[in-house]
Amino acid sequence: MNKLAPAPSSPPTSFWLKLRTYFFTGILVTAPLALTLYLSWAIVIYVDHLITPLIPDAYNPNNLLPFNLPGLGLIIVLITFTLIGAIAAGAIGRYFLNISEKVVGRTPVVRSIYSAIKQVTEALFHTSSSAFREVVMIEYPRKGIWSIGFITGTTKGEVQLLTEDEVVNVFIPTTPNPTSGFLLFVPKADIRHLEMTVEEGIKMVVSAGILTPKYTGKAENPFPSRAD
Repeated sequence: MNKLAPAPSSPPTSFWLKLRTYFFTGILVTAPLALTLYLSWAIVIYVDHLITPLIPDAYNPNNLLPFNLPGLGLIIVLITFTLIGAIAAGAIGRYFLNISEKVVGRTPVVRSIYSAIKQVTEALFHTSSSAFREVVMIEYPRKGIWSIGFITGTTKGEVQLLTEDEVVNVFIPTTPNPTSGFLLFVPKADIRHLEMTVEEGIKMVVSAGILTPKYTGKAENPFPSRAD
């Protein structure tokens, strides 16, 4: 009578496979939080090193306390900007602001730099501005290949006058650095509007498409037969 063959034992690597899985899971959970805390702390320390030396020794809390106050420079920056905004909103502040802008406007080189920075700042931070308020998709760099872009405004001036169609300013960011990219003047008919937010669009660009927001079906679909 033949003896039954022994049952195969479980792979000896199953224990190490679980440990490996736990290790990488720990990295995925810890890395985003750790990097966020590290970058936030680095920004706070950097601002502190820039601002706190400007405080007179007699009024510097770090000299009066037995320890340094982290974030003191950042708090001072926030308070300073708030006070400047409150003063600039008043009649006296607007008067001195107009005088300073006239002086800067008469300086040959400085006026060009100041004008460009002012226009970009107003476009980005003004509440009524449409800059970077919408994510779109256009065929770029050639027909049949699509790229994600951000509408920065309606094209005006000479560029619009020299084009047959009504065009829109579209900024195409690069991956993984979205601060660089290309400015394109795209006809409205060639733009596909997306429902994702600007934050979601930037995340998708930075992650090279790894972080793709969910689609709820609210945005326009020029190809109804193609469903996600």
